Amino acid sequence: MGIKTKIALGTVVGVVVIGGLASLGDDQAADTAKGGDTSNSAPASGGDKAEPAQEKPKASQAEQFKAFVEENGTPKEKEAASHVTKVQGADKQNNVLDTADIHTDYTGGVMGEGLGPAKLLTSAFADWKQSKNGLVTVYDADGELLGNGEF
Repeated sequence: MGIKTKIALGTVVGVVVIGGLASLGDDQAADTAKGGDTSNSAPASGGDKAEPAQEKPKASQAEQFKAFVEENGTPKEKEAASHVTKVQGADKQNNVLDTADIHTDYTGGVMGEGLGPAKLLTSAFADWKQSKNGLVTVYDADGELLGNGEF
């Protein structure tokens, strides 16, 4: 085989491998690159193989935040965290411009009951997540701004 044929064959194989990994999806491609098993099929019938353990569903960002505050927070932070209904943006950070939102069931906007607890929530969030340039914003039940802080 000539050198040109080897180069062409190597290029074709490389394109096929890259295309195959791209079609798997991000998680499976990462597992394949690490040498992990990506098969989703059930084991072949026969034999006494045990069923694979079911993966535990991942907790929502709000549940993760509440669990952190419950374990590490002050009593006032724990009370404030009990009003959290949703957390967004805490899962992916790039340290360039990270933003996160905490939604609560407080009412009345800045003049309502949630202004003080919003400061507690931003402080607890900064203990939970760290960023070189992060901003967390707390909202009331109607989506009105209660407060924000750096994390």
